Amino acid sequence: MTVDLHHHGDQDTAAGLVDLAVNVRLPGPPPWIAEAIVRAVADLGSYPDPRAATRAISRRHGVPEESVLPTAGGAEAFTLVARAVTGAEPWVVHPQFTEPEAALVSAGRPVRRHLLEAGDGFALNPGAFAAGGVGANCDLLLVGNPTNPTGVLHRRSDLLALRRPGRVLVVDEAFMDAVPGETESLVGGDLEGLLVLRSLTKTWGLAGLRAGYVVGDPALVSALRAVQPPWSVSSPALSATVACLSARGLAEAEAAALEIACHREVLVEELRAVGLAPVPSRAPFVLVDTSALGPESAREALAALGFAVRRGESFPGLGPTWIRLAVRDPLTSRRVSGALGRLGGRHVA
Repeated sequence: MTVDLHHHGDQDTAAGLVDLAVNVRLPGPPPWIAEAIVRAVADLGSYPDPRAATRAISRRHGVPEESVLPTAGGAEAFTLVARAVTGAEPWVVHPQFTEPEAALVSAGRPVRRHLLEAGDGFALNPGAFAAGGVGANCDLLLVGNPTNPTGVLHRRSDLLALRRPGRVLVVDEAFMDAVPGETESLVGGDLEGLLVLRSLTKTWGLAGLRAGYVVGDPALVSALRAVQPPWSVSSPALSATVACLSARGLAEAEAAALEIACHREVLVEELRAVGLAPVPSRAPFVLVDTSALGPESAREALAALGFAVRRGESFPGLGPTWIRLAVRDPLTSRRVSGALGRLGGRHVA
């Protein structure tokens, strides 16, 4: 099935709808981060200087500065990977965020897909990329963790098992800061042949600013830096990066991750109460198959009831009965589950 790789959650929203389609936690940054951004505005006559942000990323993750690169959000990082990292047989593990594949396609790179199965809980099988596996010849492999849209958090050991000489492993950890303790992250330790991509936009309400970074093998990071346009990361985005990775930022992100986990539990319980079986998630969103409510997508019916949800059919490996719901406060979760209950003939108080 052909999918629209350039379709994103903001295209599923509309005025007047409760937004469960976009995974940005806040409508804007908290005041103390906004103040750092405003301070940078006063110096916009000067070209951006990434050195302070580079030091902040290096200090945050305990890696050398040559192993990090600030980027204009995660999307730019995927474009840099597609242009700079060689490989005759790139593979993308799906269902996942579609920009990695879109970037490879735009760069004229042939892409092969490895589809994880719902019946297996969308679990990763490293054997598929080992000797004798279907992806044994893969030399560039891209996977998300926790994965968008499934919310599955793959085990660090399984991800490390994907590594092999001559293969570059790219792990999208855009939502890892929403996982308490950032368990299963690949940042740190041996970075040879590895690139880890991070985003600051989701947790801190910075989607319009574009702030992210790469941590990885110094040789690979150098290759990305060589194709990155000059001054691509703005001074306000660099200042926001320093603020988000400060001691205060890290503490508040961890507190937010714990709160998200509690709110996600409410959403999961509410979905189960109306007869649905959401995929076990460790992310700030939940994926669920609504085929129990009927063969058509529930998205349009939910929109008529006031809720915007992310369509599933634009993710390779999913169909129109799949929807992704952002984790919000418990009241919102109860309201949307009530709407789903009405669609299925279940009236939930």
